[in-house]
Amino acid sequence: MASVTTRPAPIAPGAPRRRRPWRNILIGTSFILPNFLGFALFTLVPVVAAFALAFMDWDSYGTPEWVGLENFQRLWDDESFHVALRNTFYYAGGHIPLTLVASLGLALALNQKLRGVNFFRTAAFFPYITSLVAVAVVWNMLFNPTAGPVNLLLEAVGVDDPPRWVSSTGWAMPAVIITSVWRDMGYYMVLYLAGLQTIPKEYYEAAKVDGANAWQRFWGITLPSLRPTTFFVLVMLTIQSFKVLDLIVVMTGGGPGRSTLVLAQLVYREGIVEGQFGYSSAIALVLFLIVFGVTVTQFRLNERRNAS
Repeated sequence: MASVTTRPAPIAPGAPRRRRPWRNILIGTSFILPNFLGFALFTLVPVVAAFALAFMDWDSYGTPEWVGLENFQRLWDDESFHVALRNTFYYAGGHIPLTLVASLGLALALNQKLRGVNFFRTAAFFPYITSLVAVAVVWNMLFNPTAGPVNLLLEAVGVDDPPRWVSSTGWAMPAVIITSVWRDMGYYMVLYLAGLQTIPKEYYEAAKVDGANAWQRFWGITLPSLRPTTFFVLVMLTIQSFKVLDLIVVMTGGGPGRSTLVLAQLVYREGIVEGQFGYSSAIALVLFLIVFGVTVTQFRLNERRNAS
């Protein structure tokens, strides 16, 4: 008996199948809409308003007045802006490489099969989630020039005139950088640990068979395999370093003098304290352009390296 093959009836125009893509779009939009509304209301709109205010003169009371490039001309002539710009690059130049090296070294050490390794990983990560105010207060105590443990240790090993740290214009920024590296390296250690655990063990076994020592395995296998992780860490560290504010405000207040004054703090001082929102927005726009330019350059260099 011949089998009869039944075919599904053709779908009439206007059937639910045509509506399904729109239904999926609406369902997906409903999931992201609350977050997007929050982002638009609390981030996007203020950012666009700040860009517009950069070309205006406004003290939050009267009507904003269009002044064109006068705020940027004032930046060019403002010595505090140049000091803050140099200090920002100084901080970033110390914080980025030191945190990168410290977090990688910590990840390599805690990626071994050690007894109690989970405890040490937790202890290394703990400073990152600790109150920043508490971190700043404790490190200010450690850096106390007369009774702090850091200077007492330096004197014990033979340093006759130890630095005055946060009380000195020359050593205040290094003290902030050291504190910042100690606080941040645990977070980036976790990222490096995740990258290390994705490297196949067969690579190291094959290298050992070929006679490669530990240093050669590190340079030939570990570092190249961690390139995506290192790039991500580098971008995140760059953004974080250029917008540093909270630690410096709590630890040094921008002093002594202007030795630790940075751009983000200058934005706060001119806008919130002095009420010069147009000038403050101009500084913020310059800071944004610097971070954007450095980040784009990093992406371009990474693309060229991957292409070669």
